[in-house]
Amino acid sequence: MDLSPSGLSLPSPSRRSLLRGVGGAALLAGAGIPLLSACGSSSGSSSDSKTVSLGSNSSDAVPKKAFAEIYAAFTKKYGVKVDVNTKDHNTFQEQINSYLQGTPDDVFTWFAGYRMQFFAAKNLASPIDDVWAKIGGNFPDAMKQLSKGEDGKYYFVPLYTYPWALFYRKSVFQQHGYEVPTTWDQLVTLCKKMKQDGLVPIAFGDKDAWPAMGTFDQINFRLNGYDFHKSLMAGKESWTDPKVKAVFDHWAELLPYHQDGFMGRTWQDAAQTLVSKKAGMYLLGTFVAQQFTNKADLDDLDFFAFPEINSAFGQDTVEAPTDGFMVSKAPKNKAGAAQLMEYLGTPEAEQIYLKADSSVVAASSKADTSSYTPLQKKAYTMISGAKSLTQFMDRDSRPDFTSTVMQPGLQKFLQNPKGIDSLLTSIERQKKQIFASS
Repeated sequence: MDLSPSGLSLPSPSRRSLLRGVGGAALLAGAGIPLLSACGSSSGSSSDSKTVSLGSNSSDAVPKKAFAEIYAAFTKKYGVKVDVNTKDHNTFQEQINSYLQGTPDDVFTWFAGYRMQFFAAKNLASPIDDVWAKIGGNFPDAMKQLSKGEDGKYYFVPLYTYPWALFYRKSVFQQHGYEVPTTWDQLVTLCKKMKQDGLVPIAFGDKDAWPAMGTFDQINFRLNGYDFHKSLMAGKESWTDPKVKAVFDHWAELLPYHQDGFMGRTWQDAAQTLVSKKAGMYLLGTFVAQQFTNKADLDDLDFFAFPEINSAFGQDTVEAPTDGFMVSKAPKNKAGAAQLMEYLGTPEAEQIYLKADSSVVAASSKADTSSYTPLQKKAYTMISGAKSLTQFMDRDSRPDFTSTVMQPGLQKFLQNPKGIDSLLTSIERQKKQIFASS
């Protein structure tokens, strides 16, 4: 559904519904909406041995500039041009199925975990074991595992990772005498106090439908543990299980403290309420720091792990999505693609990116961390000290399930938390249908 700025549904089909699945390609073509396509597919430029085409979802200013500097360094070093085809981040993700089955670029940006394995299993990506034979020493075992398909072959080169946490302004906490909550009850109490003090307790924007998934993840693995969470994401647990219902019951307790009008607000807009000190906290990845363009504001930014709910699991799981690159099923410049992937797996490439984007941390264990900001050091410590790491709901589960069922399902919950029982029954029914398909 389309939504007005106030969050009320409007009776017209959303762009998201048109983009879902492979069938969305025909709908969009008929509607005259441009599809994601390879930049070299019509000109033939990617067949040139001195050019590698690359499909990118890094449309935000900071990462787009950081990646451009990596590609420029690669070109200078090897004389191979990187022809970049950048699309809006969400559009790229919505159209990825039809993109990869059409004429994709040689290399494309993507994510570690289930979403990478899904396309590898569909033979929509090329194995790159030859690349890993050269770069394997640059990465810890955890990153190696995240880069493998179900067949044990490598399909992914990770570049950076970052934790999800609750962000806040140190000066705001000092001004009001707030203390970092470590338990659920303390979090709820803090939200109540912030509301009394005239602050928005939790900044929130879910216009693009994915941010809410991060809240579900945090509550689920804090309440039910890592194993149940991963099993649920893999379609092996029932969404009508009382354990899942308990997640939404907890979330409903927090909803009165979420920012109003979130259905019409992007994550960037929500971040600005934290920048302007109108909000007390914000649950997001460390990329939120990209919105803190003033150094004094950035120096004032801090974060803490989502509080404990169940003492059996404490705070031992950290959501740490890992971004990187894959090679399409039939690259026109196979040798150039392999050369680029090899370069992307070097500490040199990591350093170039991190110099331009200090909101994330390197995936490579060989990267120089001496220039890390206090925020990066804290992020690295949180990730390295975690007992278990998750990727994110739409990366730990089937992309067709998360985009067609969970994204609209969570938005329905946010608008009507009292209808959760029928919603979970519907989610479970759709889950069975999707996971039973090939």
